[in-house]
Amino acid sequence: MNSGRIYKLQHFIPWTRKKIYYLIVISAIPTILYYFFELKWLAIPWVPVALVGTATAFIAGFRNTQTYNRLWEARQIWGAIVNNSRTWGILVKDMVRDTEVGAEKSLHRDLIYRHFAWLTALRFQLRESRGWENVKTKSYNREYLNYYKVPEWEGSLAEELQNYVTADELEYILKKKNKAAQILALQSARLRDLNQQGKINDLNYVEMQALLKELYDQQGKNERIKNFPYPRQFASINVMFVYLLSIVLPLGFLSEFAKISANCVWFTIPISVIVGWVFFTLEQVGESSENPFEGSANDVPITSMSRAIEIDLRDMLGEENLPEPLVANTNNILM
Repeated sequence: MNSGRIYKLQHFIPWTRKKIYYLIVISAIPTILYYFFELKWLAIPWVPVALVGTATAFIAGFRNTQTYNRLWEARQIWGAIVNNSRTWGILVKDMVRDTEVGAEKSLHRDLIYRHFAWLTALRFQLRESRGWENVKTKSYNREYLNYYKVPEWEGSLAEELQNYVTADELEYILKKKNKAAQILALQSARLRDLNQQGKINDLNYVEMQALLKELYDQQGKNERIKNFPYPRQFASINVMFVYLLSIVLPLGFLSEFAKISANCVWFTIPISVIVGWVFFTLEQVGESSENPFEGSANDVPITSMSRAIEIDLRDMLGEENLPEPLVANTNNILM
C-alpha cells in the first residue's frame, strides 16, 4: 500500500515508459507517411475514433471500478480479522480459567500465540504467486519491486511459525497443504480439551468456537479473492480496446489538424501520445489493483496489519518488549 499523499509523476512515467515509446512510434509512422509521402487516405473522420474512444473509456472505467471493489473487499475482510483477533484475545483472557495463576497465563499465551501462527500462515499463503498475477510477470512491475521488499518472499514460514507453536505442532503444520486452516483446527481441538478439563465452561466454549468459525469464514473470503482472478474475458477486451484506440487516434488527429494547416499535422504525435498514455495508464492501474495480495505496491498491507494485531494481543497478555509496528519505507510503501 502506498501511504504517501499521491504517486508522483516520476514514478508513473518510468512505470509506463514502454507504453510511451510504443505510442510515439505508432503515432509517428502515419504522420510521417501523411506529411512526406502524401498518403492522405490515412486521415480518417473523427466519428469512428470517438466511437472507439467512448467504448474504451466505458470498459476501462468498468474494469477499474470492479478491481477497486476487489481491493476494498479485501481491506474490509482484514478489518474484520483485526476486530475478531482482538475479540479472541479478550475471550481467551476472560473465559479460560485455571486454579493456578501461572498455568492460566500459560494457557492464555498458548491460545493467543497459536492465533499469531494462523495470521502468519495466512499471509504467507496469500502472498504465494498465481499464474494470472502481474507483479512478477510484467517487466514494469518487476522493476518497481526495487522500491520495496515483500517480507513473505524474503522470510521463511517455518522460521516464523516456530516462534508461536511447539515443535510437534510445527512439524504437523508444515506437512499440511492449507496450513492456516489446519492451525485453526488445532485451535479448535485445544478448546475442546480445555472444555473437557473444565477450564472453559460450555457456554464460553460455544462462544469461542463461534469465533473460530468467523475466522474460517474470513480466511475463505481471502482465498476466494486470491484464487479467483478478475475474469479474463473482461481483462482481455480492455487491453484490446486500448490498443485499438492507440492505433486509430493518430489517424483521427491527422484529419483534424490538417484542417488548420499542413504543418499542424505534427501536433498529431504529442497529442496522440498524451491521450493514449491516459488510457494505457488507466489500464495498468486497473491491472495493478485486481489482485490485492499478490505482493505489489498496491496490496492490502496484511504484514503490517498482522504485526499490529500481534502488538495488541501481546499487550493484553501483559508482555513487555513488544515488537515495533511496521512503517512505510522511504518510498511510502507499506506491506
